[in-house]
Amino acid sequence: MRALVYDDVGGPVELREVADPTPPDGGVVVEVRATGLCRSDWHAWAGHEAVPLPNVPGHELAGVVAEVGTGVRRWRVGDRVTVPFVEGCGQCRWCAEGNAQVCPDQRQPGFTHPGSFAEKVALYAADTNLVALPDGVGFAAAASLGCRFATAHRALVARAVVRPGEWVVVVGAGGVGLSSVMIGAALGARVIAVDPNPAAGELAVSLGAAAALVPDADLQERVVELTDGGAQVAVDAVGSEAAAATAIGSLRRRGRHVQVGLLPPTPQHPRIPMDRVIGWELDVFGSHGMAAADYPAMLELVSAGILQPERLLERTISLAEAAELLPRLDSANPTGITVIDPTAIDPLAQRAQMP
Repeated sequence: MRALVYDDVGGPVELREVADPTPPDGGVVVEVRATGLCRSDWHAWAGHEAVPLPNVPGHELAGVVAEVGTGVRRWRVGDRVTVPFVEGCGQCRWCAEGNAQVCPDQRQPGFTHPGSFAEKVALYAADTNLVALPDGVGFAAAASLGCRFATAHRALVARAVVRPGEWVVVVGAGGVGLSSVMIGAALGARVIAVDPNPAAGELAVSLGAAAALVPDADLQERVVELTDGGAQVAVDAVGSEAAAATAIGSLRRRGRHVQVGLLPPTPQHPRIPMDRVIGWELDVFGSHGMAAADYPAMLELVSAGILQPERLLERTISLAEAAELLPRLDSANPTGITVIDPTAIDPLAQRAQMP
């Protein structure tokens, strides 16, 4: 099969022919029909997370079950499925409680084993981790659910417990940030999106944001004025010291901060304004994806049209195009989610074959 591979941290990303995966015991092989290009994939390529090398990246996916391993009870060849980016082991107490997203023996495609930037991917503990796709949910929209959308949903619904009428500041209007805007608005919150890209801000407003602000020296004062004292909830959807500080600084006293964006390691670890956290009695939450057990409630909202992840899709690209884009993802300026179609022919190669 075709797959994207890099041999070294920060090295070239190449489209290669590699061996087809085989289904592990209790797992399946899925033919990938769509897979999201996420900033977390760039973090792994850049060396911010340890991954086995050579590595096939990719952790947001949807497709069709192609092979079923021994011991799988719930799934058959031909089933349309997606999967959270965290695969719980299915055996521990965390998985039994429905919290596979914090399973201590978790696996993650693209991080602990070959991922979904390929025509096929092997997935583990299928009976715990796979999620059936409703007929009305397409593969591209479903691929966006596995990391960014599901993480945002859990961040606002289960962690911050956003209530109607509350102010929510979302710092960063990329995939997870725009997902947070849409979900926050659906919950009845008043959402402020913060992003340096005006186009991303415009998209955030179209998805339900009450306002979109460009970060500058007066940002926190503008947020305080708009919200009459600061937001009840803030989300760092970027993953940086500056974004986390902006989010925390946008809160009113006794507000709730959710850290969703991955903070790259630094020699002294990222600095967070803990003096504000202590003095204002702020609550700080982490959100690490969402277990398959929690997907049905989210998918009901998607099927009903209350949540529309397909509106976040900016473009669909080929594997060859993704090989060029992945190393540049930290400097890209997207206005939505990029999805890879592993079956798509590279447009450059296609033009080269034309007479």
